Amino acid sequence: MMPTQNSLESPERDLTDASLREERERADREMTANRVALERDADAVVEHARENADAVMVAAREKADEKAGEKANGAELHDIQTAIAGDRESEDQALSDERAAADRSVRREREARARMLTRLLPLERDATDQYLLTERARSDDALATRDDFLGMVSHDLRDLLNGIVMSSQFLAQKLEKHTDSEKLLIETARIERYGTRMNRLIGDLVDVASIDSGKLAMHAVPGDVASLVAEAVDALQGSATSRGVSLEVQHAQGPAMAEFDQDRMLQVLANLIANSIKFTPKGGSIRVHCKSVGESFEFCVDDTGEGIPEAMLEAVFERFWQVGKNDRRGLGLGLYISRCIVEAHGGTIRAESSPGKGTRMLFTLPVSAAHNL
Repeated sequence: MMPTQNSLESPERDLTDASLREERERADREMTANRVALERDADAVVEHARENADAVMVAAREKADEKAGEKANGAELHDIQTAIAGDRESEDQALSDERAAADRSVRREREARARMLTRLLPLERDATDQYLLTERARSDDALATRDDFLGMVSHDLRDLLNGIVMSSQFLAQKLEKHTDSEKLLIETARIERYGTRMNRLIGDLVDVASIDSGKLAMHAVPGDVASLVAEAVDALQGSATSRGVSLEVQHAQGPAMAEFDQDRMLQVLANLIANSIKFTPKGGSIRVHCKSVGESFEFCVDDTGEGIPEAMLEAVFERFWQVGKNDRRGLGLGLYISRCIVEAHGGTIRAESSPGKGTRMLFTLPVSAAHNL
């Protein structure tokens, strides 16, 4: 069985947490770099101001010396210069001490701010993480309630739909000898078709809910891919015939073994073939084949239908994708679910097409896919 993922351990949340950690580390680096740059700029401004102040003071002293020299003779000049030098030395020492004290004060203030940020930042982040965990818990509860509700409703709806289909089948058997049997049989067949379509839509919704919660169950066992292709074609042969479309296995091969979930891979093939039937006009053809490519099998569903514009070849595998706004031939979930199933087996899926030239749907299945399930 595919391991059931706890919602708190889902790959999406792991990616979110990793992204949050990276963003925080980046923010820390940027904040540290910005703080260092600001401090460096502030130091440069202070140093520039000090250099200007020193230059002004030196110029003033030189001017004072010149005036003193003009007014005094040799002996007086020497005494004046000695006295001035002593005073200036004292002034310079006082200024140096004052600047050193100012620098220490600035460093202490910066260190205090850094310590405060170091203490506050984890508290802020803890609060953010707590809010995130609370919101996740609420989201988990909401999803669990939704999944439980959807499970109960889908179970009840399927019981009712199965009853409708069985009743229509019973009526069809009883109406074979009725005087207006042909018309009534057409109506009972229509009821069966509608019931089958509704059942399939419910199944798609349940599968999408399982995919979102990481609980899409898989059970890989050894199986024959040739038999898988034959079974899928046989199951949809009646639908293709009723629409006047030729459906057959191309290049049928002998037994070829691989490990896969039989029901899920049959679901993928059925989705691809059913899509081709919907979009292939009367008189068209659909060919299905499988071949070995390296360590994988490649499945191909080739039709002569309407084709898909190149720009939409990736979009067709997104959920709720429709050919057009008014297209109501399904919910647009079949190819999305098929992609999820194929990728869960370790394979890939893609489309090749151009408008008016048909479509080729291809997907791969590793010979041994059990380790991916």
